[in-house]
Amino acid sequence: MNVTSTPPLPAWGMGGAENEPLLTVEDLHVEFATRQGVVKAVNGVSYALRPGETLAVLGESGSGKSVTAQAIMGILDTPPARIPKGRVRFRGTDLLRLSEDARTQIRGRRISMIFQDALSALNPVFTVGSQIGEMFQVHEGVSRREAERRAVELMDRVRIPGARQRLHDYPHQFSGGMRQRIMIAMAIALGPEVLIADEPTTALDVTVQAQIMELLAEVQRESGMGLILITHDLGVVADVADKIVVMYGGRVVENAPVRDIYRNPAHPYTRGLLESVPRADRKGRELYAIAGMPPDLLDMPPGCAFAPRCPYRQDNCVTEPVPLYRIGATRGSACHYWREVLDGGHG
Repeated sequence: MNVTSTPPLPAWGMGGAENEPLLTVEDLHVEFATRQGVVKAVNGVSYALRPGETLAVLGESGSGKSVTAQAIMGILDTPPARIPKGRVRFRGTDLLRLSEDARTQIRGRRISMIFQDALSALNPVFTVGSQIGEMFQVHEGVSRREAERRAVELMDRVRIPGARQRLHDYPHQFSGGMRQRIMIAMAIALGPEVLIADEPTTALDVTVQAQIMELLAEVQRESGMGLILITHDLGVVADVADKIVVMYGGRVVENAPVRDIYRNPAHPYTRGLLESVPRADRKGRELYAIAGMPPDLLDMPPGCAFAPRCPYRQDNCVTEPVPLYRIGATRGSACHYWREVLDGGHG
């Protein structure tokens, strides 16, 4: 992709009305060149995030959630990755057209990310204090002593017991929940305006999951940052998200305010996800499972990617491209038969 010069980004808190999006993804496409062919991992994804808002991005493995986030952050390996089309606007500036030096100034400072596997993301040969403090040394040029002082403050803020005593411990000396808190400390160190949390509670028990989500909510309330929460777990987002984007086969198949999704989904895939969640009122009944397999991203069908697994499927679903139909003012569904889905019947 050609790199062109762009005007400097506005300072934090400037650059538009409060109700304007902080971050907008527009018709984003991401491909990967492999020996078997071109993998179309992201196929026209669009969504927006506003200040103080939590946007949950849901979908099973391979749906394109994390690849979209990596494209936003500018951390895709190119090659094999390629972005043939789309825009990622941060406060009006297209990040995809910035030079790498300009992206580096934004990454970590204004847009930050918590990665899925904290143990893999943290460097095992450096202490956690040095890894947190490095953010201040690289971006703000502070001394090592000052970086350590700020690292202790951050470790206290994310509630790591005995922060000063644990400053020189290594990642493997912490539990999974504590490592995730360290990742959060690193992500919020420079006060980002947008935080992307990629499966931040994976492999943690439910009590620790709740603590991590409450910590993210607390940081968000204090800073007013926008939060993109990437997950496959509907239970995690029910109480924290403002809006939900559901992805399947590399595209958005439904978007809506969180209450609308849970009360009455407008896409068969979303309905299937909700029906497969264990519920107390269904005790003793067989757990619902969506039949079939996810689509082959090397050979995407011309019609709806979910059609082979869909109980609402009609002939035109297999052959005709499906737009994201607008439903009212606040939601959309990529299903020709979204009215039937809302009614709850199986076509």
